[in-house]
Amino acid sequence: QVQLVQSGGGLVQPGGSLRLSCAASGFTTDFYSIGWFRQVPEKAREGFSCISVSDNKTMYEDFVKGRFTLSRDDAKNTVYLQMNSLKPEDTANYYCAADTGRCSVLASTYRYWGQGTLVTVSA
Repeated sequence: QVQLVQSGGGLVQPGGSLRLSCAASGFTTDFYSIGWFRQVPEKAREGFSCISVSDNKTMYEDFVKGRFTLSRDDAKNTVYLQMNSLKPEDTANYYCAADTGRCSVLASTYRYWGQGTLVTVSA
């Protein structure tokens, strides 16, 4: 049973930083990827970053490139999303997702989802 447990999030001022965590358990292979998505009310879930665990390749959409960074702690089976230079438009519920296969920012790629965490960027 694959499970993803998220932590982090909260309220931060514009220009500030937050780190989100996504701890994965239950995978029996290293050939899996973790994607990151966000969603605001009445809008579709938006993928913006992913990491392939087997080869550590990462992908970032342009609107987060240079501000958000993924990293891993293999001992804890955890992926971290470091978010810097946050903007009010980054306010959303953030989700991690995982599945076997290559890195993707398409929600349909993933079967397993974290519980989500709210990030609010406001003065």
